[in-house]
Amino acid sequence: MVGGGVGGMVSALLLARSGHEVTLLERLPRLGGKLAEHRRDGFRFSLGPSLLTLPGVFRDLGVGRELVEVRELCRYRFADGSVLTAHRDPDRMAREVERLAPGEGARWLAFHAWARRCLSASARTFFAGPLDRPPRAAHLSDLLAVAPGRTLAGLARRFFRDPRLRQYVNRYATYAGSDPYRAPAALGCVPAIEHDHGAWYVPGGLPRLAGDLAALLAEAGVEVRVSAPVDAIVADRRRVGGVRLADGERIAADVVVANTDAAELYGRLLPDRHRLRRVAALGRSSSAFLLLAGVEGRTEGLAHHSILFSADQRAEFDALFRRRTPSTDPTVYVGCASVDDPSQAPAGTEALTLLVNVPARDPSRWPAPPESYRDLVLERLAERGLDLAGRLRFVDLFTPADLRGRYGAWGGAIYGTAYSGPLSPFRRPANRGPRRGLYLVGGSAHPGGGLPLVAMGGRIVASMVDEDFPTGKAAS
Repeated sequence: MVGGGVGGMVSALLLARSGHEVTLLERLPRLGGKLAEHRRDGFRFSLGPSLLTLPGVFRDLGVGRELVEVRELCRYRFADGSVLTAHRDPDRMAREVERLAPGEGARWLAFHAWARRCLSASARTFFAGPLDRPPRAAHLSDLLAVAPGRTLAGLARRFFRDPRLRQYVNRYATYAGSDPYRAPAALGCVPAIEHDHGAWYVPGGLPRLAGDLAALLAEAGVEVRVSAPVDAIVADRRRVGGVRLADGERIAADVVVANTDAAELYGRLLPDRHRLRRVAALGRSSSAFLLLAGVEGRTEGLAHHSILFSADQRAEFDALFRRRTPSTDPTVYVGCASVDDPSQAPAGTEALTLLVNVPARDPSRWPAPPESYRDLVLERLAERGLDLAGRLRFVDLFTPADLRGRYGAWGGAIYGTAYSGPLSPFRRPANRGPRRGLYLVGGSAHPGGGLPLVAMGGRIVASMVDEDFPTGKAAS
């Protein structure tokens, strides 16, 4: 197992439980991949996912940690100053939508019903297994349930007349690092996940999940080696034979699961120009610019999760995906885990994670340095009602260059490739590699990024290995 992110850990765990001998190699000194945290002066910040959805995916693996359901899914503030509070209960959410935009409450219920049908169809098809295996429980109607040929922005226009609600729907494209004006409508199934299954927080921070999975790996007998960077995957033209570590050590194996960025796999670990070009043709997902702020005092009424929207969403995404430059009027996510977990900051303070979507490219090629963009983001926050002037103890930055350097992410892209076009979900790098015994798992491979999806990918890959190499006939 090359890489100890969530997808790799899940695959390793399930393969060990089914009787395979598994060695997991991670180049960092810890497991968990993007389930990481930053600490400073008693403040703690999650660098990766900010919430957990579909917690049953992890319960089924044996993770028994107690979770906290957040009181509000999210609080959205629009450029005109209006606010939409997203409640888990669909009827309550519809009433909130009706309050914001009279006449749209019933439309939101119709949208949610569509999202449920889309999610059910996706569970039977896209999430059910690898793309090269026909789904066993698919229905003919599943094809129409995902609104084929329609973009997410087109879906928003279909259901809503109010531009603020269209902006709210389009935001779901960023969950996959994509442009809603090009991403498929199927990303609109996310509200069914949030409203039907809830949004959850892990006390102590989401990185605690990595420790839980590591404990399960130990129980299952997986050999884990951290600070063990892999330099190459050893293979001939037909099959893999193991890996070579950076220090020259060779480990023989019949199966190699690459929990790495697909561009890293085909560009360095097992060079393949044809497949690398195919990955490049899909285009990079967006990256992230994080401001990790230690803040004096507590912000009255602040939610755990807030979105402060830009005034012109179309211009914002044009900047990200066409001009490939940070937007001067960005949407800002504000995460305050201190709302539900006082351990994340010293008494009388709060730890704020401010996230802006930016292009996956070196910040040295931005029009202005990251420090200048930090100042712009703080100015935009103040204009939208969250003025942190005089309250900041510090602001630490995390840029696409950090994502690239820490995780080998292609240009700092969070999700590998973007969803661009109606067939883009089916064009992502497949779980089966070009050599016998080579498999891909993680956010850049099928079925995609985000905690539940990479865990599903781990289960998919484990099932493929079990089928191809019955227990006792492979070491991975």
